[in-house]
Amino acid sequence: MSDRVLSTYTPKPGAAPVGRMIAAQTALETKMLLRNGEQLLLTVVIPSLLLVLFSTVDIIDTGDGKAVDFLAPGVLALAVMSTAFTGQAIATGFERRYGVLKLLGTSPLPRWALMTAKTLSVLVTEVLQIALLTVIALALGWSPQGGPLAVLLLLVLGTAAFSGLGLLMAGTLKAEATLAAANLVFLLLLVGGGVIVPLDKFPDTAQSVLGLLPISALSDGLRDVLQHGAATPWGAAGILAVWAVLGLGAAARFFRWE
Repeated sequence: MSDRVLSTYTPKPGAAPVGRMIAAQTALETKMLLRNGEQLLLTVVIPSLLLVLFSTVDIIDTGDGKAVDFLAPGVLALAVMSTAFTGQAIATGFERRYGVLKLLGTSPLPRWALMTAKTLSVLVTEVLQIALLTVIALALGWSPQGGPLAVLLLLVLGTAAFSGLGLLMAGTLKAEATLAAANLVFLLLLVGGGVIVPLDKFPDTAQSVLGLLPISALSDGLRDVLQHGAATPWGAAGILAVWAVLGLGAAARFFRWE
């Protein structure tokens, strides 16, 4: 057999390029997320229903102006939290319980690349969420203000903060505990994070504490830009950056793969 034939058909075992592996894993993670009924309930149905309900029914005093102008930024923040924190924590927690993460850890895909793929999957889902919620809000009469770069900065920082906290929870608690805790935190922050109910409706002592939460910083920051047309709210961005550093750092330190 000639050298040419040998060079043509000789197997070349080895891993695919890291970029291709990340892209394939990102596509898989996104498909799994969008096919999960519970995840769709958290990421799409609940934010959409809240936006429509509280924008059309006068239940909560949202201050001067149209209710949708106050609610839309808060619901966008809720969408980020539902995907980056609640959904990711629950999905990753059960992957860890059933040994999926351990199996992936033995594959050529590096662990940092797996985390990158999960993060990219979250970003893809958020783009779809934000597009849908924006269309609904505009149909309800929303008049957004401000610059897109400030909004993008807040959304990226919020995603990083919630992703770190979600991975920390999923990597340290049992799957059942993660499921209960993630849903409980979601409900508590929905009520007390300035998403639907303005923070100024709470006592002064509670406002100072609630204002430091990542959901409050994200919703208020988006509201400053989209409702009031402010420049980049560096105070809210700073709070989100601190949560992102702490959350991602703790997740990298304490995350257990099995």
